[in-house]
Amino acid sequence: MSDVTTLLDAAHAAVSADPENEALRLRFFERLADGEMVLLLEREAMGESLEPRIFDLEDGPVVLVFDREERLASFTGGIAPYAALPGRVIAGLLKGQGIGMGVNLGVAPSSMLLPPEAMDWLAQTLDSGPEAVEARPQEFLAPMVPEALIAALDGKLARASGLAAAAVLAGVVYAGGRRGHLLAVLDAVEGAEAALARAMNEALVFSGIDAGELDVVFLAGGDPAAIAMARVGLRFDLPAPQTPATPATPAAPAAPGMDPSRPPKLR
Repeated sequence: MSDVTTLLDAAHAAVSADPENEALRLRFFERLADGEMVLLLEREAMGESLEPRIFDLEDGPVVLVFDREERLASFTGGIAPYAALPGRVIAGLLKGQGIGMGVNLGVAPSSMLLPPEAMDWLAQTLDSGPEAVEARPQEFLAPMVPEALIAALDGKLARASGLAAAAVLAGVVYAGGRRGHLLAVLDAVEGAEAALARAMNEALVFSGIDAGELDVVFLAGGDPAAIAMARVGLRFDLPAPQTPATPATPAAPAAPGMDPSRPPKLR
């Protein structure tokens, strides 16, 4: 097995130590979805056409993915055809196919088998995007949210380098009396709004907060509402891009049914 401990290894170890902890399982699946995974192929890709190598195991067919190229090479014993894809994309490819996923099999501490139901669940969860609503804020307050949500937002925004300047989280009272929390994304790059809104929705879902709700708005840094929120809110500064950023909407395949608040258990 590899001596290098990856982020996926750490997330898997946390779940293994406390398998009934849904927050830890959600964190693992978020790591799997956001990370670049190396998918073993039957043959070299032809254009955009991929043919994953499928293994018929006792529990059913699976494809194999690895979180490092070295781990793939260790498994195959040499050079093998592969495609490097975000975990979310692979989950979408497997959705509804009755095919599971073998992760780092035999080459890492995070070696595991995920059944087809886990792939369907992950695809559906990633597809549960935000809904557009209209409401008029009347008052902004200091935010009162669990640390898990703050950490999840911080992680998602850290990976959105170059898509916006910053974000501010504040409590809000809307006209009519409804209370909630509002995240203002400041100076977003044109065309990046949909990707950012989806990422913030995923942060809420994977934080494990039951019946949670978070509204997202896109504002200029000098907007009066942004200034008012900054007085009482929590600010997140996004990293400056290393190269000019190109907004990209992450692939999130549709999937019907299943409860996104209960991630499947690993095995």
